[in-house]
Amino acid sequence: MKLSADDYLKRILLSPVYDVAVNSDLQKLDKLSAAVGNEIWLKREDQQPVKSFKLRGAYNKLSQLSDEQLKAGVVASSAGNHAQGVAYSAKKKQIQATIVMPATAPDIKVDAVKSFGGEYANVVLHGTSFDQAKEEALRLSQECGYTMVAPFDDPDVIVGQGTIARELLEQNPDLDTLFIAVGGGGLIAGISVFLKHLKPELKIIAVESEESACLQAAMQAGKPVPLNHVGIFADGVAVKIIGDEPFRLCQQYVDEVITVSTDEICAAIKDIFDDTRVIAEPAGALSVAGIKKYLHAHPAVKNQKFGGILCGANINFHTLRYVSERCELGEQKEAVFAAKIPERKGAFREFCEVLGGRAITEFNYRYSTDREAHIFVGIKLREGQQEYDQLSEQLNNQGYQCFNLSDNEMAKLHVRYMVGGRPPSLSNEKLFSFEFPEHPGALMKFLDTLGENWNITLFHYRNHGAAEGLVLAGFDIADEQRADFDQHLAKLGYIYEEQTHNPAYKFFLSDLNGVFEK
Repeated sequence: MKLSADDYLKRILLSPVYDVAVNSDLQKLDKLSAAVGNEIWLKREDQQPVKSFKLRGAYNKLSQLSDEQLKAGVVASSAGNHAQGVAYSAKKKQIQATIVMPATAPDIKVDAVKSFGGEYANVVLHGTSFDQAKEEALRLSQECGYTMVAPFDDPDVIVGQGTIARELLEQNPDLDTLFIAVGGGGLIAGISVFLKHLKPELKIIAVESEESACLQAAMQAGKPVPLNHVGIFADGVAVKIIGDEPFRLCQQYVDEVITVSTDEICAAIKDIFDDTRVIAEPAGALSVAGIKKYLHAHPAVKNQKFGGILCGANINFHTLRYVSERCELGEQKEAVFAAKIPERKGAFREFCEVLGGRAITEFNYRYSTDREAHIFVGIKLREGQQEYDQLSEQLNNQGYQCFNLSDNEMAKLHVRYMVGGRPPSLSNEKLFSFEFPEHPGALMKFLDTLGENWNITLFHYRNHGAAEGLVLAGFDIADEQRADFDQHLAKLGYIYEEQTHNPAYKFFLSDLNGVFEK
């Protein structure tokens, strides 16, 4: 069903979402505004009963169903905010909702769905991925006659999310540019069709995670196309393919698409906390990350009014450790790099003298040879990348070899915690990074799945509170075994990437002493 812009406008204005949703605040971020020289306004969708905007779309969808459909019940598949929105809405309507979630979903999310839905929410745990949960939900819909409540690719859901636009226009009609996070596209579709209809001069910019930029891919292809892989950090927008109807609307009403990195998202979470004392989930901070990146690229823009949407605050507490580690890098207030120093007394002190008065945030060292030591260094920056470039040139002029690791994801996730030893001789070692569904016993299952055909020479496991576990593993693989090993990996079903040629590995962990690559 395709609605015209007039249809969307009328339905948004008449939507009954305020039976359950609140007219959330539009708050000025005073500290961030002062820092960037523009007014930054944030729509506080964390104030909704389920801590995200998803309640709007779910309730509007249920409100459009016939009595017969309501009596039969509804079904949805989700591991997060959509599930909570459907459960809450079903309780309000006093109808039965079946919520299919991956068996790997954290207990906190499963418990939240049960709490919001009470006796009206039946939680079914199925499979280890969202795709498997979605297939089960579709099967239940066909077999039991349930109405499927889609998370974004449904006009009624889009209308519900579009009610945010009505509030924005009432709260601050003078916004110049609005930044909106994109996962499946329901939020930006509903808001943009409403605002562009009433205020066409308002610029609308879509913000995506670099690891799940499905709208950007669709814009380039001219149609929705599936991504080969999506990242796991900003799980609220980790969607492989944008919805058909959201994409149709985005093509008409979205002015620009930008992407932001994990570090930039972490920095935005900190910015939001500094101004509001609210901890946004990664997807909820995308709009602020987008605003900062846009203004960094357009330094001449001043005294404009920019809006963003804090679209969710359902963050796993354990993720905060990871956010804290990465936010300084995202703000370019810290840099991490590798360097060689002579292996002799006083060498570290001499190196620190070259750094001047800069604060050292991290220093990892391991004896390498009688001639040199390899160090992993973190330093505070006051002037961002420009300051690091000047420091790098200064170090090179003093005879130090160094290279920047601030954008090396493997170095930041794994290597910085592993500096401390290398094998005396292991010429056949090959290094791989893996992702696998995170749940109790998942690491043991991963090791069992790998089997015992190849000797594991290096292993580092990292869980930062997401739905996926992260592993860096080395294997002793002779050349004649490589084809068999590759076939084995292909059958495992895990997402993986070879890292053997990553410079951070060569510099700190391999047996190739002296290897140095920029």
